[in-house]
Amino acid sequence: MIRYIRWCAYFCALLLVALLVNVARVQVWEAAAYGANPANKRPAIQRYAEPRGDILVDGRPVTGSRDSGQLLRYERTYANGPLYAPVTGFSSQTYGTSLLERAEDAVLSGTDPRLSAFPLWYDLSRGRPAGGNAATTVRASVQRAAYTGLAGKRGAVVALEPATGRILALVSSPSYDPALLSGTGAGVKAAWARLNADPARPMLNRALRETYPPGSTFKIVTAAAALDAGVVTDVDAPTQTPDPYPLPGTSTLLPNAGTGCRDASMAEAVQWSCNTVMAKIGVRVGLRAMADAARRFGFNDGALRVPAWVSRSNFDTDMSPDQLALSSIGQFNTTATPLQMAMVAAAVANGGELAYPYLVDRTTQDDGDQVRRGQQRSLGRAMNPATALRLQELMVKVVENGTGPGAVIQGAVVGGKTGTAQHGVGNAGTPYAWFIGWARAEGAPLPGVAVAVVVEDAEAHRGDISGNGAAAPIARAVMEAALYGAPAPLSTP
Repeated sequence: MIRYIRWCAYFCALLLVALLVNVARVQVWEAAAYGANPANKRPAIQRYAEPRGDILVDGRPVTGSRDSGQLLRYERTYANGPLYAPVTGFSSQTYGTSLLERAEDAVLSGTDPRLSAFPLWYDLSRGRPAGGNAATTVRASVQRAAYTGLAGKRGAVVALEPATGRILALVSSPSYDPALLSGTGAGVKAAWARLNADPARPMLNRALRETYPPGSTFKIVTAAAALDAGVVTDVDAPTQTPDPYPLPGTSTLLPNAGTGCRDASMAEAVQWSCNTVMAKIGVRVGLRAMADAARRFGFNDGALRVPAWVSRSNFDTDMSPDQLALSSIGQFNTTATPLQMAMVAAAVANGGELAYPYLVDRTTQDDGDQVRRGQQRSLGRAMNPATALRLQELMVKVVENGTGPGAVIQGAVVGGKTGTAQHGVGNAGTPYAWFIGWARAEGAPLPGVAVAVVVEDAEAHRGDISGNGAAAPIARAVMEAALYGAPAPLSTP
């Protein structure tokens, strides 16, 4: 009898070992597969079982969480949703996340191990700490000035702090309310379909993801390349440029929009936006030096993150001389995001040093303890300090006695560059209006803000489109808010 009991004990032990091996197989080797199985609802239930952390502007939340009472319990809410959608993106139980909601998802959802001093405990207990917060660099007054200035027109505004790279405003218009996508059900699916079918593309982040021909605003890059390369040593010297200018190797004549550009100096060409002079200067600089200058400003960089990804701005590295002439005035295949052109203005304002742009000042635990601080770093020197100082002088002349008087701010020093970029087949589309610039408050040692504005107003008459008329007043309002404005009031999520 004892022998049979012993064999029974052995068999039970074998069953126990087999059970433990199977548990280990399920919990360790196959856990990832089970977790990724679309039929497994537990990860989604767990993800939305607790409120999500908040995104902050000026220390106040512009997001929130609502108890829906459904299986996926907490839905995302947004205060002033259309105003901050280009910053926050959306967090949807149906369609996932975008922009800052995606880039900082680990912190906001509570899955970042840095949110707890004992992350292993949460792994063993299958729990998680409360979602943390992401405090942005955006200033509410600057963001609202940009959004109000665009007034629903298609376009974008980016404002930077030149010395640090902090993004003070990031606006894309028209916008949308991300709260429409937060939950599940037929209403969310209908909103998704409607927003994606809208020809105005309200879900496109034009500030970060759309690239435009920069037009005459790119002449600042060309001027910097010419000064750094020693092609131009005296900005006031005549350039012996005909009007119109024959593009090299072709019979095509490049005209100017205005008069007085024949034999103009580079200073006059920047001040009055002479295509002929700047095209000729770009050809004299040469393809290699022009491409190197564009790269130093951030063009052709596909790795830029703020932390959301940014579309690559383009300056071709293989062109004929006539194509180089057009590229040097922001045409041909040259394209740029509004963020990129704000970086150009910021580099001039910052003495030639280009700060890496960033959107998150810090992330914190739910109780406010810091998890990570936004790192200020440099992208390198875009131009020599002497070149930057000279370009500052030329950009001030543009605003004070040139093509950009719409950006004048009383009591501040403002530098800028207007642009009217042609596009479409045969340049038949309504031109894009551009303005890039920077401003320094009276008595301040350094410029406090750099800005880029693009307006693609398809409803306007072609002849009414200009950088000064359509874009400069928006830039002025944004720069005024950055220099002097108080934080705008926010509603409660």
